[in-house]
Amino acid sequence: MKLDNQSMKKFLTSSAVPILFILISAVAIPISKFTGIYLIREIVTRLSRDSFLVLALLLPVMAGMGINFGMVLGAMAGQIGLIFITDWGIKGAAGLVLAMIIGTPIAILLGYFGGVVLNRAKGREMITSMMLGFFIAGIYQFFLLYLCGSIIPIKSPTLLLSRGYGIRNAINLDATGGFDKLLLINIGGVPIPVGTFLIIALICIFTMWFRKTKLGQEMRAVGQDMTVSETAGIKVEKTRIQSIIISTVIACYGQVIYLQNIGTLNTYNGSDQAALFAAAALLVGGATVSKASIPNAIIGTGLFHLMFVVMPMAGKNLTGQAMIGEYFRMFVSYGVVTLALVLHAWKRQKDKEMDRAYLRAGNGRNVAK
Repeated sequence: MKLDNQSMKKFLTSSAVPILFILISAVAIPISKFTGIYLIREIVTRLSRDSFLVLALLLPVMAGMGINFGMVLGAMAGQIGLIFITDWGIKGAAGLVLAMIIGTPIAILLGYFGGVVLNRAKGREMITSMMLGFFIAGIYQFFLLYLCGSIIPIKSPTLLLSRGYGIRNAINLDATGGFDKLLLINIGGVPIPVGTFLIIALICIFTMWFRKTKLGQEMRAVGQDMTVSETAGIKVEKTRIQSIIISTVIACYGQVIYLQNIGTLNTYNGSDQAALFAAAALLVGGATVSKASIPNAIIGTGLFHLMFVVMPMAGKNLTGQAMIGEYFRMFVSYGVVTLALVLHAWKRQKDKEMDRAYLRAGNGRNVAK
C-alpha cells in the first residue's frame, strides 16, 4: 500500500502541469461555446503546424542541456530560406524543400556556434541559450535590413523597403500550404493535411532511431552524468555541440513547416516566440528539463493550443471582454515555463525525500530481521 501511495505521489508530481491544463480546458470549453468539430479542426491544424518545432527540443534535453531556447537560431535560418525562395518565385512543396536546403548550412553554423557558447556555460544552458537568441537576432536583423538588396541581390521589389534595400516587415509566402496540400483529406468536415503529418512522423521515427545509435547513447550518457561519461571516453563537449546542431537544424525545418501553414512571414519578429511556445507546449505535455519524450511533445502541443483556442472566447463570454481571455492566455504561456521549472525542482526534492524514506524503511526492516 505504501508503494502504491508513493507511485501515486510520483505520478501526481510528474503530471501536475498536464493535469492543470486539462482542468483549465475542461472549464473553459463549455464557457467558450465552441462546437466539437471546430475544436477538432483547430487542434488538427495546430498539431500539423507546431509539432515539428516542439520535437526539435528533445535531443538537447536528452543530452542534459535542458530546454534549448536557442532553437530560434534555427527558426531564423528557415526564415532566410523562405525569403530567398519567395524572391525567386519558387512555389509549392519544391520551394519549401529548397528553403530547408538553404537554411540547413546556416542552421548548422549557428548551431555549432551555439553549442560552443553553451559548453562555456555548463549548468546555465537555458538562460544562456535565451540570451544567445537575442544576440543572433540582432545579426539577423542587420543582415535583412542592410545587406539584402544592397550587397545581396533581391530582385523582387515587393520584398524590399521603399528605400531600395532591406526586407519588408511582412511577406506573403508564395509557397503557402506547400506541404499541407500534398495529401489533404477531409473527414467529417475536418481537413487533415496528411502530407505534413507524414513529415512529422518521419522526424518522430528519426528521433526514435537516433536514440538507439552510438551517438544517441552517448548523448543519453552525457545527460545523466558528464563526469562519468568523460571517464568512459566520451567526448562530452563534442557530443553536446552535436545535440545543439541537430536541434537547430530540426528547428529550421520546423519553422518552414510552421510558416507554410500560416502563409505570411513576420520578417523581424516571426521567430521571437518560437522557442517559448515550443518549450511551453513540451512542458505542458509532462516533460521536464531533464526528461522529455515524443508523447510529451505531441500531447503537450494539443493541450497547449487547445487552451490557446478556447481562452479568448471563454474570457469574452464570461466577462464581456475578449482581451481578458487574451491576457490570461499570454499569462499562462509565459507562466507555464516558470511553473514547470519550479515544479521540476520541487519534484526532484520530493523524489530524493521519498527515496531516502524508502531506504530508511528498508534498513529498518533489515535490522528487525
